[in-house]
Amino acid sequence: MIRVLIIDDHTVVREGLKQIFSDESDIEVVDEARTGDEGLAKIEKHRPDVILLDISLPGKSGIEIIRQVKNQKIPSKILVLTMYSEDQYAIRVLKSGADGYLTKDSASAELLSAVRQIYHKGKYINPSLAIKLASEIDDHSEKSLHERLSNREFQVMKMLAAGKTVSEIALELNLSVKTISTNRSRLLEKTGLRNNAEVMKYAMKNGLVE
Repeated sequence: MIRVLIIDDHTVVREGLKQIFSDESDIEVVDEARTGDEGLAKIEKHRPDVILLDISLPGKSGIEIIRQVKNQKIPSKILVLTMYSEDQYAIRVLKSGADGYLTKDSASAELLSAVRQIYHKGKYINPSLAIKLASEIDDHSEKSLHERLSNREFQVMKMLAAGKTVSEIALELNLSVKTISTNRSRLLEKTGLRNNAEVMKYAMKNGLVE
C-alpha cells in the first residue's frame, strides 16, 4: 500500500485528490495539511511513502519543506503538484530535492502513474520536463536573471508580478512585512530591476506569470 500525504492550502484540491485516490486499491491517503508548518508536523507523524506537495503555501513554502525533508533524511518521496507551469518552477524544485513535478491540469491517470512510479522507481519526469533538464545541464546555456534569486526571492518576485503588494504577500505567506520588503530589495538588486512595474514586465516577458 502506498501511503500518501497531501499538502495543499485549497480544500477543493485536497478533496478532489482524495476522491481520485479513493478508487485505487494500492494507494491510501493517510492525512492532509493546509499549511507548510502543519505539513511538516504530519510528515514527522506519518512518515508517508509519497508526499503530494503544492509550492505556494501559508508559512513555509513547498521548496522549504522539500529541503527540510531531505536534510533530515526522511525517506518520503516528494511529488510536487502545482498550478505553476514547468517553465516557472520545475528545475528549481527538482534541484531542491523533489522526486517529480506535475501541474494541476494533468490528467488523473498521469497523477496516479506518477505516484506509483515515484514509489517504485524513485523519480517521475515526463518527456517535456526531461528536455528542459537536458537543456539545463548544458554548460553553454545562458542563465536568466531570475535564476540568480533564492527560492523565497523568486516566490516574492512572482507575487509582485501578479500585482500583489508587500503587505498582501506578507499576509499570504504568514511572514512579516519587513521580511518581504527585504526579499523585494534583494531581488531588485540581483536582477537590476528598479521597481514593481519592471518586475511585472520582466515576469510577463519570461512567462513567470499566467
